[in-house]
Amino acid sequence: MRAFTAAAVQFAPEPGPLTEASVRRNLDKAVSWTRRCVERSGAELVVLPETCTTGFTPGVPGAELRDLVSPIPGPVTEPIQEVARELGVHVCFGTYERAPEAVYNAAVLVGPGGDVLGVYRKVHPFRVEDARHGGWAAPGGEVTVVDTPLGRIGMAICFDGDFPELWRIMAVRGAEVVCRPSALLRSADIWELTTRARAYDNHVYVVAANAVGADPGGALYFGNSMIVTPIAEVVARAATHEGWAAARLDPAAAMASLTPGSSVPHSFDHLAERNLEVYDKYAADLLGPASTPFPR
Repeated sequence: MRAFTAAAVQFAPEPGPLTEASVRRNLDKAVSWTRRCVERSGAELVVLPETCTTGFTPGVPGAELRDLVSPIPGPVTEPIQEVARELGVHVCFGTYERAPEAVYNAAVLVGPGGDVLGVYRKVHPFRVEDARHGGWAAPGGEVTVVDTPLGRIGMAICFDGDFPELWRIMAVRGAEVVCRPSALLRSADIWELTTRARAYDNHVYVVAANAVGADPGGALYFGNSMIVTPIAEVVARAATHEGWAAARLDPAAAMASLTPGSSVPHSFDHLAERNLEVYDKYAADLLGPASTPFPR
């Protein structure tokens, strides 16, 4: 990884009925905010919110949603591919994806040449969107870490932040930066807790972009996009309106002090210091089904 500036951009999806025209307007908005952010911040990696082309709750049946989005690459990625090529930057953004057998909640990483470098499909759909529980999106089945000129970039989407196992796989596979496009509907405390914890657990930078405003289904988002260092420091934070948070990600400083502000330095590595023998002993427990003992 080399040093570079990253930005988490937050903007509101169009709140009206979801149509082909509203998807185009959302894409125009994504392009406009990307251009403004890069011109003002110099960001080389821009992360946009989850499902920013439609809003998280689309307010239409799954079959109708499928007709309004496209395969990847396709019409829903082309405008962002074009602006990435124009500006010479990396852009990670969220969109629903039309696949032959399903609709996926996807994160797309576009390179500075305008090509799609990687696609991640949300492994943990939030319960209301999960097709297995009557929702509109199928769960993905792969972990994605992409080699780029900036470094090794992983992707996770919103509710994925609640699942440490996914992030540990990305870290073991060499992720240095994880993009977290989100449209988080719960509290700002949970948003910050999970973003900082996953950064700290795995010693990765996290660039987390959360939506603002209301989507076609009427869900409201609180923003607070943030950039977190590998020792869980929030180095940039946005407010609750449209805008962005930007910061310099520097590998030389990433682990400089694991106890910032303390007179007693500490050095440790959560990856290198795992007790793999114990984990192997309990592998069946780690991979077996489970649920909370408390009533829901």
